[in-house]
Amino acid sequence: MKNFFAEFKKFITRGNVIDMAVGVTVGSAFTAIVNGLTNYILKPIINWVLALILGADSLSELFTFLKKSYVLDEAGNATAEIDLATSIYIDWGAFINAVLNFFIIAFVLFSIVKIINNLREGAVKASKGKLTKEEKKELKAAGIKLSDKEAVKAFLEEKAAKEAEAKAAEEAAAAEAARVAAENSTEGLLKQILATLKEDK
Repeated sequence: MKNFFAEFKKFITRGNVIDMAVGVTVGSAFTAIVNGLTNYILKPIINWVLALILGADSLSELFTFLKKSYVLDEAGNATAEIDLATSIYIDWGAFINAVLNFFIIAFVLFSIVKIINNLREGAVKASKGKLTKEEKKELKAAGIKLSDKEAVKAFLEEKAAKEAEAKAAEEAAAAEAARVAAENSTEGLLKQILATLKEDK
């Protein structure tokens, strides 16, 4: 039982689960904002345009009836009022509303992603052009002022070249050590013995 609760604790404290929970919560709040934008701002404008063009009062009245059923009065006679529960119809208003919601959500998500990407690119550019504390200390020790951009650039280029040379030297030393280790291994020694025997023949 302890293992079960330990695994459950590990599961719920995992980063992905927490990120997903935050995403779902923000997504539900975001959906409420989009629905509010659609229902209270865009729909009235669209309803007004439709009233001018089609004469319909709102999106809720845009139906194409395939089969009409009328409400019956107490005597069982059909009235002029259409019974939507038993009628067969195409609800254009609900479809237009769904399309509007899709485009609004897609546009807002596109805007958010674009803003986040721009912020990330800006942070990367800023980090590339920014000097670290160690680099500032090295420049100060070398007697180079931070205002002298050309001297700073030359110093950084020289430092990068030295680091590249040191890395290449380390890689060469590692390759040489690996070669020596391979020669001193059992397989390497056997190869040397075979080569010596072949030369003696």
